[in-house]
Amino acid sequence: MNWQLLFKLSLFGLAMGIATAFFIPSNIEGIFWLVIFIISAYFIAKYCTRMYFTNGFCLSLLNCVWIIAAHLVFYDNYAKEHTKEVSMYNDNPYKISPQIALTIIGIVIGVFSGLVQGLFAFIASKFILSNKGAPFQD
Repeated sequence: MNWQLLFKLSLFGLAMGIATAFFIPSNIEGIFWLVIFIISAYFIAKYCTRMYFTNGFCLSLLNCVWIIAAHLVFYDNYAKEHTKEVSMYNDNPYKISPQIALTIIGIVIGVFSGLVQGLFAFIASKFILSNKGAPFQD
């Protein structure tokens, strides 16, 4: 695993967590994530020498931690900007707090996006030769 590279790429997750809490609406968030997935897949394929899928999957788990943390820290603002999502958190059948529901749903989304990011990284590895001796090599 290339933890140094993954940590640096996970800062996209921190940026998106803060940005979605304040000004990126959920209807265009997917476009940003697609660009981030492609950029991350490129760097994983370029600077890792193996385990491309696993590196991509773990990157999304790190992103998930950043995003959930940002949404919890800035929950009041997030709730104002994402009323549809918050109504799902509030109307859960288990009557758990919206913050706990946000965390559980965030983890599930993190796992599914990890599968997608891992696939992107694996596919990118077939097109991009890894750079042996590169600064972030695993």
